[in-house]
Amino acid sequence: MAKGKAAKRPTRDEFVLEEIGNQLAEAKQENSEVLLTVWGWEEPIRGQIVLMDSRTGKVHIQRNEETAKVPFMDIMRVDYPRD
Repeated sequence: MAKGKAAKRPTRDEFVLEEIGNQLAEAKQENSEVLLTVWGWEEPIRGQIVLMDSRTGKVHIQRNEETAKVPFMDIMRVDYPRD
């Protein structure tokens, strides 16, 4: 094993990935604001899903005119902000 290699993203089974995918699709359809916990990111990202790009595997989240492109496989959980 190579030294100095970054920590690997935890693996999740297909059911967990499918559930995350379903939550994202529902939030996009309803224009709901989401709070995503993303592997390797210090802070959760909050905003609305504007695009789920199956070609690149990235979910585009928009908040205040800024768009973040989050790799789907790095999304660890989907929450809905309470406020």
